[in-house]
Amino acid sequence: MSFLLYDKTIFSFTKLAQILTFFNIFVVTNYNKVAMSLFSDNIRALRTKHNISQEKVATSLMITRGRYVKYEDGTSEAPYDILKKIAQHYHISIDLLLSVDIRKIDVANLLKLENNRLILPIQVDQMGENRIEVVTQKVKAGYLNGYGDPEYIEQLQQISLPFLGVGKYRGFPVEGDSMPPHQDGDIIVGRYIEQLGEVSGGKTYIIITRTEGMVYKRLNTNKQNTLMVSSDNYFYPPYEVKASDILEIWEYQCSIARSDKKTNELESTSVKNMFFELKKDLSEVKKSMGLST
Repeated sequence: MSFLLYDKTIFSFTKLAQILTFFNIFVVTNYNKVAMSLFSDNIRALRTKHNISQEKVATSLMITRGRYVKYEDGTSEAPYDILKKIAQHYHISIDLLLSVDIRKIDVANLLKLENNRLILPIQVDQMGENRIEVVTQKVKAGYLNGYGDPEYIEQLQQISLPFLGVGKYRGFPVEGDSMPPHQDGDIIVGRYIEQLGEVSGGKTYIIITRTEGMVYKRLNTNKQNTLMVSSDNYFYPPYEVKASDILEIWEYQCSIARSDKKTNELESTSVKNMFFELKKDLSEVKKSMGLST
């Protein structure tokens, strides 16, 4: 009896493994089909928009027309070298070709930045004022995946701040007590910085990084490959951010606060800062006197 039960159990696990394997193959296969379909739709739309023939595109890619037709029909997957050539041919990023339906966005007006990056252009409302996307706390977690997706950015809430003037602006939520008087729930509005060399010591920035995510800090020094940043709350030590880890930088322009009251938490932070400064000064005095710290 026990032998039969054991045999049935082995059979059940084997059957389950087969079902899971089939399901995994089904999901991966269909995901690849969707990606290929989007890519083929995109290159067909681009070719039609530029009013050029398949033969002409194939010639510029240095491949046969028959090979190109398979990419446009979605019956063959383009290798990386061809993807790169197509992206260069249309002056568009590979990410955009593979992940966004370009028929739904105005590709010609996207801001083209270094490192194959694109963001939405400066947009205005009916009154001619800038429309500013706001990354709320609710959607903050998805920003690292969606910051380069025009469709994701277009879905963010928007506001208008006429006094900001020319530039590309975006609002980001404050988290924690490291940058008083800003509190949880406040919004920092920043201006997009295209080049790392444009940042200046002493100013504050929203920095989007691969490892730390979204942080708001003050810049101490800008070295060749790193930024030394710090909190205005001296309770938190400064640290370095590698340039290679940075995805975006936005320079502080203004903030949207929920309250103008000085909370007990901020008062407590000020006291902490005072003692931290006293401790640092005492340490420096001891060093100048040759005493051990």
